Amino acid sequence: MRVVIQRTKNASVSVAEEIIGEIDHGVVILLGIEESDTQEDIDWLVRKITNMRIFDDENGVMNRSLIEVGGNALVISQFTLHASTKKGNRPSYIKAARPEQAEPMYQTFADKLAGVINKPTQTGKFGADMQVSLVNDGPVTILLDTKNKE
Repeated sequence: MRVVIQRTKNASVSVAEEIIGEIDHGVVILLGIEESDTQEDIDWLVRKITNMRIFDDENGVMNRSLIEVGGNALVISQFTLHASTKKGNRPSYIKAARPEQAEPMYQTFADKLAGVINKPTQTGKFGADMQVSLVNDGPVTILLDTKNKE
């Protein structure tokens, strides 16, 4: 799994000009699922994201986690995170999981995240043409890949 995490002051996702998910203070998580991903990848990512110290403490130092600040989460599926651009100018998405595998994993990820932060996780609509709006706070943007756990 690959994710782009953006700390946000507020964010929303729309489909056909209708807002279907929105949050205030928290994180937007763009989630790309690869065909080789498993429950272990979900568990690792949820643990890493919810405990990552990317929110300011009382001294303005990034020293607090999503759990500690009571932040919200908006999860958006994004298969294009698995684009391969090695050959030619048209990206290949051959490593991205097929919808029948990716959609249940996407939902499992969102549900597990909600359980850990102890509040509903907002989501986009899997497979839809979505418009994502956010105010990136900082800006703070972090990339994680479960195949390269650094």
